[in-house]
Amino acid sequence: MDIIHLLPDSVANQIAAGEVIQRPASCLKELVENSLDAGASRVQVIVRDAGRTLLQVIDNGMGMSEMDARLAFERHATSKIREAQDLFSLRTMGFRGEALASICAVAQVEMTTRRAEDETGTLIEIHGSDVVRQEPCSCPVGTNIKVSNLFFNVPVRRKFLKTDQTELRNLLTEFYHIVLVYPKVSFTFVHNDEILLELPAGTEKQRIEAVFGNPKKNVYTSAFVDVNTETELVSIRGFVIKPENATKKCEQYFFVNGRYMRHPYFLKAVQTAYSGMLTADYQPSFFIYFTVEPEAIDVNIHPTKTEIKFADEQAIFQILMASVREALGKFTLAPTLDFDAPSSIDIPLPTRQPVAAPHVTVDPTYNPFHTRGAIYPDRTPKNWESLYEGIQKSEVRTLNTPNIPIDQNIPIESAPIWQYGGKYIFLAVENGLMLINQHRAHTAVLYAQFLEQLEHTQGAMQQLLFPEVLPLNSDEMALLVQLLPDLKAIGFDLEQLSPDSYAIQAIPSQMTNQSAVPVLQHILQQVRERGADTQREWREQIALALAEQSAIPYGKILNEPEMRDLVTRLMALPQYRRTSDGKAIVSILSDEEINKRF
Repeated sequence: MDIIHLLPDSVANQIAAGEVIQRPASCLKELVENSLDAGASRVQVIVRDAGRTLLQVIDNGMGMSEMDARLAFERHATSKIREAQDLFSLRTMGFRGEALASICAVAQVEMTTRRAEDETGTLIEIHGSDVVRQEPCSCPVGTNIKVSNLFFNVPVRRKFLKTDQTELRNLLTEFYHIVLVYPKVSFTFVHNDEILLELPAGTEKQRIEAVFGNPKKNVYTSAFVDVNTETELVSIRGFVIKPENATKKCEQYFFVNGRYMRHPYFLKAVQTAYSGMLTADYQPSFFIYFTVEPEAIDVNIHPTKTEIKFADEQAIFQILMASVREALGKFTLAPTLDFDAPSSIDIPLPTRQPVAAPHVTVDPTYNPFHTRGAIYPDRTPKNWESLYEGIQKSEVRTLNTPNIPIDQNIPIESAPIWQYGGKYIFLAVENGLMLINQHRAHTAVLYAQFLEQLEHTQGAMQQLLFPEVLPLNSDEMALLVQLLPDLKAIGFDLEQLSPDSYAIQAIPSQMTNQSAVPVLQHILQQVRERGADTQREWREQIALALAEQSAIPYGKILNEPEMRDLVTRLMALPQYRRTSDGKAIVSILSDEEINKRF
């Protein structure tokens, strides 16, 4: 009996949809790219419930004939290519002919379209790959496509969609990837009848300013310098940030031939160009546009078309790195040194005095690589376990309790204690010296406290005499709305002033003499960068970010009672040796190690 058979088109389309249409953002990408390939100069995106209920794209492109409108929803039907050789000369965004077939396989789709030369347009409605109706209609030139109830017939996929705010952030991110590379096309993004973005046609710099700028702040693009390099191999243009304007929150975008791409290798080129100009925690923001011959790249690697292979990656790496360095140097941001040039300052040399020959005592048994640790176990401090005797794990107690019992083997109340460099606390313990990073210790204490407050909704508020204004872009606004209940639980009182700002009425009581705006900006940045999809995860990120901002800063001088109180609170935590993100808090310097130094 034969067991191999062909799958029905509807099943094959649903399988293909699993790769092409992963979430509402994937659907938006495919529909807007089709509008751009159709020559649209105006594109409107209308979304309801983050794309679950409705995702509509309206354009003024060339439209389709009655036959093309029906054929467009067939799998592998495309106007972009005709033969395999065309894959190496692509000048359009789409080309596979899978998107519309995949979308209509997992959603209810209605499309109206008309060409300029036709008197009437075409209306076609498809539910789950089944054509419900097709008939003439009256409609403007262009295409209007509505995707309703995405994944209505694939409940498992619909169930695994994230919250509306998370999906809205993904929609906006995908929208940015498109609008930043098509500045001459006007775009509008509407969510639940509210206009989130209205972008008129303009230049690339104007589009970047419209997306990421804030009218209440300095001009965003003033912090960037131009990159412009023309070679036979590649044309590179765009904008890179001045080192002094770099922050921990960065925007990094690569585009090639009008298409957004991810490219870790080229990212390394930009980072290398900034080598020595930025601190470890800062990353450069940039918007870089590549133009190469279509046959020099391969975009047919992944269904999302964001992974692109270049024929001459190493050469382009060097050109990109040199271009960024030249742009920074041109604006005297990366000054060059000429060691062959004569010095303009003549410094007289002092008269030489006779110097006695130095006498150096050498220890032939010294080995600089022979240190303590796992590599040389014989040098590990003996009886190191005794240093931690008496420090037992205990349950988390209310951190406002003034006296938390600690085992007397660590006599925190009586042992000698002092501060070093405004950064470390030294505490004499049995058989050694305990070194504590005071900022990280306070971060760990506050993290546990904030996490407990979030779980029990018991954060204490401190009302502000003069409310502060928190300006936000559309991406940050969507994220803040998602975090509002937890921010309120921890002690923030926020009230929306406008579509792009919130008023801060109150702050957590632990934030003494601190501005709330940078703290909230830090929380939003950390939640976005570290990633959080569940409520537990973003609560942990909120607690950690707030603890980092509210903890004792480096350089603050503590008196003895403050030091003892901090150490007592730290030792009450179940995990006191490291912060929640893995940074060391406590280190022990044993008597043996101290004696070896003398």
